[in-house]
Amino acid sequence: MWAAGYSREELDRAQEEFDLVFPPDLIGLLCDRRPVEGYDWRTEHERIRDALAWPLEGTLFDIEQNGFWLAEWGECPQREEERREVARIEVGKAPKLIPLIGHRYLPAEPNTSGNPVFSIYQTDIIYYGANLDHYFQNEFGGWSSLEDAAYRHIRFWSDLAR
Repeated sequence: MWAAGYSREELDRAQEEFDLVFPPDLIGLLCDRRPVEGYDWRTEHERIRDALAWPLEGTLFDIEQNGFWLAEWGECPQREEERREVARIEVGKAPKLIPLIGHRYLPAEPNTSGNPVFSIYQTDIIYYGANLDHYFQNEFGGWSSLEDAAYRHIRFWSDLAR
């Protein structure tokens, strides 16, 4: 379930390479240990790039295949290229997501401990943990949900989760 952690230098390189800033609780965890099933930030660059692209790709899929469109984005353009461009811009404004395992993500903002973990499959987004500890308990030890108030609100992603 767990492997040896990363050095701080390895995490710094990963953050620089992928233009991410890991919250302090993720840094603490990954320096101590890393999930075997998770992404290897030292070697799996292509897999991580794919995971970073996954939330936008899933949103674009739902726009084209399932008619997804948020009212806050304005009127839905008729042309596919215009819909895709609006979605890229709007999703690009949302906090970046850090892939953990599969399609589980930790928001990079705010850069503080205690961000929730989301499970993201297209625009089907759910809370998978109120924080990293709760997430790993859910992932490996059995599911426990909490009341909505227990989950920090993350701009855009929390709105889709609710």
